Amino acid sequence: MKKLKKAVLLTALCAAALALSGCGKASADGKTHLTFQIWDVAQRDGMQAMCDAYTEQNPDVVIEVQVTSWNEYWTKLEAAAISNQMPDIFWMHTNEILKYSDYGKIADLTDLYDETDPGYFEEHFSEVSLKNIQGSDGRYYGVPKDKDTVGLVYNKEMFDQAGVAYPDETWTWDDLCEASQKIYDATGKYGYMAYGDDQLGYWNFVYQNGGYILDEDGVTGGFDNQATRDAMEFYINLQKEDWCPDQNYFAETSPGTAFFSGQGAMFLEGNWNILSEMQNYPDMEGKWDVAVLPACPDPASGDGRATISNGLCYAASPKNKNLEIVKDVLRFFGSEEGQRIQGESGAAIPAYEGLEQTWIDVFDQFDYRLNVECFVDMFDYSVQSVNNKYRSVWKPDVTEILLKIYSGELAFEDGMDAMQEALKEAAEDG
Repeated sequence: MKKLKKAVLLTALCAAALALSGCGKASADGKTHLTFQIWDVAQRDGMQAMCDAYTEQNPDVVIEVQVTSWNEYWTKLEAAAISNQMPDIFWMHTNEILKYSDYGKIADLTDLYDETDPGYFEEHFSEVSLKNIQGSDGRYYGVPKDKDTVGLVYNKEMFDQAGVAYPDETWTWDDLCEASQKIYDATGKYGYMAYGDDQLGYWNFVYQNGGYILDEDGVTGGFDNQATRDAMEFYINLQKEDWCPDQNYFAETSPGTAFFSGQGAMFLEGNWNILSEMQNYPDMEGKWDVAVLPACPDPASGDGRATISNGLCYAASPKNKNLEIVKDVLRFFGSEEGQRIQGESGAAIPAYEGLEQTWIDVFDQFDYRLNVECFVDMFDYSVQSVNNKYRSVWKPDVTEILLKIYSGELAFEDGMDAMQEALKEAAEDG
């Protein structure tokens, strides 16, 4: 694979791959044993429940859910791909799917449901979810697993202290700033913490203003677009306010850590973290809530609303010796039953259209009910997370340039030009 490690690392990588490999086979008990690799321990129980439901219907199959850390996951999966010892089933992220599909390392699943319902994917999954499983050739290389949006988390006690009404669907960027100033004046704590992130930061503001990071061709950058620049300048300049930490602060303290330790009143968060935060910070129950993202008050185009949406998928190697059995498992994972089980686990919103309530209902277990419906409401104006096959090349450069703008090492306009050039060079060298 073009982007994978050089041959000099092959031996070490193949050794690492053994811990991740599957190659399901019939064992002494006469059953087919499959491995299912994920990177999030919080979702282990939900994934196991889904596997158990499948094996109850298919007792000749055993599926072992294996969990590793995010960084270790990709190192091992890359090694496994080189040595053709990939897990039988594994999660695939939008950051990586183009690379793995382009080099033939994940199975083409476009025809997965053809025997029963040729239009299954289009009937049950959103356009964003389907884009997330497409390779460069437009074919499907996974089964949609979940979908997400980004919302505004806020501290109710700080709002009450400052005498500020809680965020709602009428809020704009102006309200965000005004509330932040009042909270800072009243409490001495930070208001909105404008972390220099993309999915949980400036991307949302860019698309709310009618700008874009990648043009519709998926290659041409949008950092020379005026709407993009205006939104990014607004977002970057927030750190000049007394009520917003600078990026040096975030280098040591994440917005979530600052929020749940009472140092700031607001930050952007993905719905995938909300359940674990409710569980991890029980002392905060009833003291915080979530809302839709504030809208751009005067967008260059559109209605000023947008939230970045992403989603994982289930994938498999095309060289798996038990690929037909694996495909049957994947069909179940993409079924209404399988997706419902995942939703009821609470870790993620099912990609299957119409099952969003299964995730919402999980929060009934708490004495205080968060407004988690807002994450589902925002699907109406969600924007697919920015990605193309050159992303692994240009994203580190864009991140580095952005930090130089924040620090004053680069003037804003020069930085935007440099980001645009980084995307252009990545495509030309790709």
